[in-house]
Amino acid sequence: MDVMEAAPPAECRVYSGKLGEVVHLAQADGRVFEVFRRPPGVRMVFLDGDRMLLTEEYRSEVNGYDLRLPGGKVFDDLESFTQARLVGNLEVAARRAVQREALEEVGLIVSDAELVTIARAGATVEWDLYYYIVRDFAEAQDGPQPEEGEQITTRWFSPVEVLATVRAGHVSEWRSVGVLLGLVMPREFPHLFAC
Repeated sequence: MDVMEAAPPAECRVYSGKLGEVVHLAQADGRVFEVFRRPPGVRMVFLDGDRMLLTEEYRSEVNGYDLRLPGGKVFDDLESFTQARLVGNLEVAARRAVQREALEEVGLIVSDAELVTIARAGATVEWDLYYYIVRDFAEAQDGPQPEEGEQITTRWFSPVEVLATVRAGHVSEWRSVGVLLGLVMPREFPHLFAC
């Protein structure tokens, strides 16, 4: 039995900003879905034995400091993202972003990174986060090189401390919490999740 793939819905860009766009997707039955799309980001889980690196960063969306996994944007503008999306090389770009963001935010040179998952934002918001485990890294001679205006400090945590910070609500990026508690920590520290 031949299965035909459905053609993607016709797309019309109705708004375009520096880092995001609103598109209307025409459905076969005449309905129109509205989607907000922005370039993906990367998040890195740096593991050094029984330690995990978190950053503390001022974030305007929480009006204060937040503990986070190091990471950042894959593309600095919408047009670069659109070009890469059309040719289908987003993971290649995400891997390059791991190298760049690790050096900028935490002063580490990444030799290898393992893609763990791509966390999707939702049906009407296309904003993917690529999550990588990084075990193979070295300190950069010049240390972190944050972008102008970024206020970032780093600290190594034990797995128990990571769980405590999550439970205390000190990590506000809930996709990262889900990836940490649902995928990374049970795999890397199974003794913490044994019944």
